[in-house]
Amino acid sequence: MKTIVLEHPRLSSEKRFNDIANTPLWSCLMGGYAASALEQPGFEVIFIDDALPGVPFAETTEKILAHSPELLAVNAVYFWEHTEKLFDFLTNLRQEGFTGHINLFGFFPSLVYTDILRSVGAVDSIAVGEFEHTLVELGSMLAAGEGALENVRGLATRLDGGDIHLTVREPDNNPDRFKFPKQTILGSTATILGSRGCYNRCSFCLVPTFDNQIGRWRGRSPLNIFKEIERLAATGVKDFYFADPNFIGPGKAGRERTLQLLELLKPLNITFGMETRPNDLDDEIMAHLVEAGMTSLLMGIESGSSNILRHIKKSSTTTVGTQAIQLCFDHGIDPEIGFLMFVPDATIHDLRDNMLFLKENNLLDRLDRTANLLSHKQIVLAGTAGYAEYERQGRLRKSGIFGFEGEVLFGDPKVAWISELVIFACSTILKSMSEEQSPIFWKKTISPVFQATNRYLVGLFDKLLIEAETAYVSDNAAKRQEQIKHEIFMLIGS
Repeated sequence: MKTIVLEHPRLSSEKRFNDIANTPLWSCLMGGYAASALEQPGFEVIFIDDALPGVPFAETTEKILAHSPELLAVNAVYFWEHTEKLFDFLTNLRQEGFTGHINLFGFFPSLVYTDILRSVGAVDSIAVGEFEHTLVELGSMLAAGEGALENVRGLATRLDGGDIHLTVREPDNNPDRFKFPKQTILGSTATILGSRGCYNRCSFCLVPTFDNQIGRWRGRSPLNIFKEIERLAATGVKDFYFADPNFIGPGKAGRERTLQLLELLKPLNITFGMETRPNDLDDEIMAHLVEAGMTSLLMGIESGSSNILRHIKKSSTTTVGTQAIQLCFDHGIDPEIGFLMFVPDATIHDLRDNMLFLKENNLLDRLDRTANLLSHKQIVLAGTAGYAEYERQGRLRKSGIFGFEGEVLFGDPKVAWISELVIFACSTILKSMSEEQSPIFWKKTISPVFQATNRYLVGLFDKLLIEAETAYVSDNAAKRQEQIKHEIFMLIGS
């Protein structure tokens, strides 16, 4: 049976150009994992990766029609205000004469599968949650031309009466069972998924819902990971990035597994980056990580306010965050930090705690990092615990296709005012950092203008905190934005 696995075109968002929360990072490997899984039963699989800048949907349509597969499996990624174009593309594909089975998989369709199947007639089924076994069973039924699709666990389908049917499939406890994903390597870095799931349930995270609210971390064996990296290294790839939500994993077992993996990786002379929770780091494991080739580390610290950490169910403390950051500096790693400066229930006191935490931990000394740390706002997406809680409170206004995004009013209008102005300033600067002609283009040598712009952002935040408590005027945001824009222009000339 001929099958196409598709990474569909993406369009960049003008408003959300710096937001990466639309889907967890490991989504970039989902198409490759699906293609490898569907090859195992002997299907003819064509993997089309059109998730590249500038690829038009019309070109993708031509490719699919030319191959005319019996199954089209699409890793459907939410791409903000442009997502509706994905469903226009699928509807147009039907109008152009495509008669194959169209299946969607991935985080976004798993979380709103009922809405999609009720609204988009072009879509036949959705693999909900972990998708590899589900897609193989679906493909086998389609190839045989027999069997009721509603009997496939993990597959959401329409019944004859129009009702939506789904029998939940539990995630596989042993991710070593999955064949290595097909890789479309861009540049010199390959992405690796060493584990699935997470043992925590942060209220802003999509991962627990995707795993059926189980909250189970499942690690591949060190040898299995090593074999994949060794194979890619033999092709010339020497830099890797682990897309795991949590690289190390829980407790003593997670720590020992990580140390075993690092011993295997050391002889390969590779470099790699990774993401993990701060509470899983200690001096010994940091030393081994660096010795094995780790050059970058992202930690989800999320807040310098104990109040906010409890509110978002982070299951960590500011002390743990501080210790993890210092460990990074002690071992020569300049850490990247996941941080939610603005959450709907934050107070001015919480913002002060955040700023104090960032300053005390020397995290506001690099312009790109400063602009990100000061501007990140909690994004509330369907399927997260936060979305459900704000909806229960009657504070959620749904937006985006199928209401996938949730807009929540800040509890404190002064915090809302600060967020609007700070995010505007940081976005203006980050856009300038992406322009080659800008004096703060990110590839340029760090110069006094970088340092001056960095000091401006930190000073602006401090000044707005004071104004919010002493001279707050609710309706002057537009005027202040013009003032901020002028001040930035005077700094960088663009």
